[in-house]
Amino acid sequence: MAFVVPAEIGHAPYARPVIEYLAEHFGKVQVIAVREKMFPDLSEDCWLLYAEGFGGRTDHIFLSSMRRFRFMETPPTSGIRVTITEWEKWNRRLRPFLLPSHARDFYQQTVESRQSVRLGEVAKVGIGYVTGNNGFFHLRPSEARLWGIPEELLQPTIRNGKMLTGRAVTLEKVQAWRRRDEPNFLLRLRAGTEIPTTVLSYLDSAGGRQARATYKCRNREPWYVVPDIVIPDGFLAYMSGGGPALVTNHANCSGTNSVHMVIMTGAVKIAEVQKAWDTPFTKLSCEIEGHPLGGGMLKIEPREAGRVVLTREPMSMADQTLIQEGISTMQGWRHCG
Repeated sequence: MAFVVPAEIGHAPYARPVIEYLAEHFGKVQVIAVREKMFPDLSEDCWLLYAEGFGGRTDHIFLSSMRRFRFMETPPTSGIRVTITEWEKWNRRLRPFLLPSHARDFYQQTVESRQSVRLGEVAKVGIGYVTGNNGFFHLRPSEARLWGIPEELLQPTIRNGKMLTGRAVTLEKVQAWRRRDEPNFLLRLRAGTEIPTTVLSYLDSAGGRQARATYKCRNREPWYVVPDIVIPDGFLAYMSGGGPALVTNHANCSGTNSVHMVIMTGAVKIAEVQKAWDTPFTKLSCEIEGHPLGGGMLKIEPREAGRVVLTREPMSMADQTLIQEGISTMQGWRHCG
């Protein structure tokens, strides 16, 4: 059998049982990775899947790659054998095998070094809060003054990754939001506490009646208490072209589910993590552990972020060349630049 399949077969969790099933029921399983878009008008990258010998089984996947698709009567004969054991070692992903073998070997050696840790070993990475109606729960300072909402009920917050500029969110940046009258202040109410009459008026306004009718709000009690608000040590922008930025939180801000929350577990300081995060090796790790979203974007989910490798391992000029080669390769496959 042969199929055109989404390129997600190279990385998505839901692709794993498909590949496992095929390997257990076919004598040959081949995946053909196609770098240039097979369908230029679609945002979706597509690869090819071929299997033969139904009733047999195989201990490997044959991975071929080509720059662009062209007609052929039979599948490509060139490629590499990826054993199921190797595939499992690489988090059941085929994308890392698009790297040159020497770059992949170097990466794995660095991962196994005592000087290296994965982000998930020193921090928890999760999503931010969901309001149910951002327009109602996020206020401008002028709106808060108009309604008489007390300052202590307004939580400065990061609403999206575009706000994560520089190396830190600072009090000066929050003050700049105030001066520009930006809607970056969350109405943070807690269950069981007395609500000022001015806030009750806001909750009973036309905007409030509209907000409480949304799915999220009508399914929580009380509807106006936004759950899962945390003050993280840092924020991670999880969609980007060049790579996700890690920004420290010096202003006690919270964040929406448009950014990731990074909470240190105490083993190391976030300043140390940020220093390692800014290295080319970690940039390569983001490319390997994250996945392409389309349009040249790299996306990194919380679990993927937890697998990103941070290292103190010294890098020679030859190592740095390997790293840059790996970054260029992975960015090329997601059409970055």
